[in-house]
Amino acid sequence: DLKSEMNKTRKLPLMKDTRASDSSQEEAIDQWARRRKQFKDSKKCSSTGGSSINSTITEGSINSEDARSVDLGLHSENEDRGFYTENFHSASWVFRGDDVSPDNSPRCLSKRPRPVAIRERTVKIAKGTGNYPWGFRIQFSKPILVTEVDTNSAAEEAGLQVGDILIAVNGTDVTSVPHSEAANLARKGPDILTMVVGSDISRYPNTPRPTCRGYLHKRTQSAILKGWRKRWFVLKHNGYLHYYKHKKDEGKCRPLEVTKLEGAEIGVDTSLGKPFVFKCIPQCGNRIFYFCATSNQEMKRWLEAMDKAVHPVHQNHVWVDVTLHNTTLPPLAIKNPECLGLLHQLDRSKDVWIQHYCILKDGCLYFYATLRSTPAQGGLYLQGYIVSEQSLGSKRSVIELKPPSEEFKTFYLCAENVNENKRWITALKASINKWLPLHQAIQDFMNRPLEETRM
Repeated sequence: DLKSEMNKTRKLPLMKDTRASDSSQEEAIDQWARRRKQFKDSKKCSSTGGSSINSTITEGSINSEDARSVDLGLHSENEDRGFYTENFHSASWVFRGDDVSPDNSPRCLSKRPRPVAIRERTVKIAKGTGNYPWGFRIQFSKPILVTEVDTNSAAEEAGLQVGDILIAVNGTDVTSVPHSEAANLARKGPDILTMVVGSDISRYPNTPRPTCRGYLHKRTQSAILKGWRKRWFVLKHNGYLHYYKHKKDEGKCRPLEVTKLEGAEIGVDTSLGKPFVFKCIPQCGNRIFYFCATSNQEMKRWLEAMDKAVHPVHQNHVWVDVTLHNTTLPPLAIKNPECLGLLHQLDRSKDVWIQHYCILKDGCLYFYATLRSTPAQGGLYLQGYIVSEQSLGSKRSVIELKPPSEEFKTFYLCAENVNENKRWITALKASINKWLPLHQAIQDFMNRPLEETRM
């Protein structure tokens, strides 16, 4: 049954400070799929009686939103190990920070505004021709968002993405300037538009890879027709290289061939006695592709873009980065905590209360064994949870953390006294309120005054 399957999962060996192998990742994901199917088929398991379902994927392997939980490899005999992150990864959330309702913030909360965690990068876009020479649209102010990127444009090739936040334009900070001023900075600047942009913590974690488009001569490997053929090549954001007979065929016809570049070997080739030739040896198969560019500069452009596709940078979700970093700190080293103190957590399987020293920070509740413990034993991502005061057994005042779906686990916490419970309930509600579901955030943006500029 489901309960015995969960118990087996708890006994799986942990892999500390190492990446899980491909086979162990697949096994963990398969186990998760089986358990979820069991739940949906049987509907016999109550969220209040179940235990946290954590996969054995290690910290370093959490590279996508498909990873359902973060196992820190830290546990005790009396509690579930690691972070319970189910609800955060099952929906998209946008962080809106302390500015939600500063007047209603409890005394234990910091009222100082803090910036949303973002991952910054520099994008350089060469000015083209026409009315919209860069090929993208920006909207709103404070922050200014990229809301459209034209296909086949210089902006797309530079790696600009819908949802990016403008931080600086041509060296000038635009986080606090009006929309029109940022647009003028771009228009009055040089032909190479340099922007610092960032993705907020609700965005997909992997670093965007630039596209590359253009004509190259490809060496034909046919036994009948040998030589070089001019073809239109397109390197897409997902790291796949497509090529067509003509430029006009892109988007209208199927590509003649699609090649995955991740793990491939690329480099300049001089064996054919022809200038500006470079080769690509994909990881799968025995083929060698030879390409010839029209100039040394064009060859370098392709090699740089292909190298990023060959060695993609896989990164954790920014929010996972933040919480994993905080777990390595002593409890009092976490900056600007919203609430802290002793809490008892109910272990339903043994009907016992386990004491933790807890830190609440931006929608995450960290559990420590004691005030002097390092690192954290685990924690709970609170996005979407409903906090209320309940009576449970002999305890007349208990904090109930109820998830938005019965599929997830309900948590019961209890402070030292009724007043402490109320203090925690107020802080927990305010911390959860910092996060918005993505669909609600989009609706809020749509209701803002329209400011937009086509660049």
